[in-house]
Amino acid sequence: MAQNMTLLWGSGSPPCWRVMIALEEKEIKGYKQKLLSFEKMEHKSKEVMEMNPRGQLPAFKWGDKVLNESYAACLFLESQFKSNGTKLTPDCPNELALMYQRMFEGFALTQKSGIVIYYHYLVPEGERHDSAVKRNREALSAEVKLWEGYLEKVKGDYLAGSSFTMADVCIFPSISYLFHFGLSMERYPKLAAYYNRLKSRPSIKATWPQSWLENPQSSDLLKDI
Repeated sequence: MAQNMTLLWGSGSPPCWRVMIALEEKEIKGYKQKLLSFEKMEHKSKEVMEMNPRGQLPAFKWGDKVLNESYAACLFLESQFKSNGTKLTPDCPNELALMYQRMFEGFALTQKSGIVIYYHYLVPEGERHDSAVKRNREALSAEVKLWEGYLEKVKGDYLAGSSFTMADVCIFPSISYLFHFGLSMERYPKLAAYYNRLKSRPSIKATWPQSWLENPQSSDLLKDI
């Protein structure tokens, strides 16, 4: 069955990483995968565009089913391989509700992180303003403090409680991204403990971005967040 699966991905991309973690957790082996380079613009290649006309990674296909949105791919894999590997959706209604809440709150974390990290890439030089940089960084700081608070209050080691769930699959890569760009572990001890606890999980360790192994911290851009 996995022989009909194809994943095109880029190293260090949280959306790509979460799909790879889900595949590992569901113990799906033997799927076709191909590492592409963002720097070489391979995500705009014909091969990718045929699967994902947005020219983005991941591009994931199973037979004639194409799922390029990482959350959609992860949820689909969980629904189709319920009895495989780790059960990623808890039976407890409270934990299930919290799982979905944290999952989709993750969009805000990803968006606010990206605006800060890629500001100079996304905004033309003539349109950049120090006030915008300050405002974006303050928004990210408030967002990270929210997640620190969530981990302080949750009953268990994971985002939705006592079990590793789809919330962790989807959000851990985004939290890792923050530390990769220099977020202070001293300032956010709960996030740091969560990050350090999960990075040795087999599915995460097996899919850890190769580029990050070579360069554990990309910059100190977020050290003052």
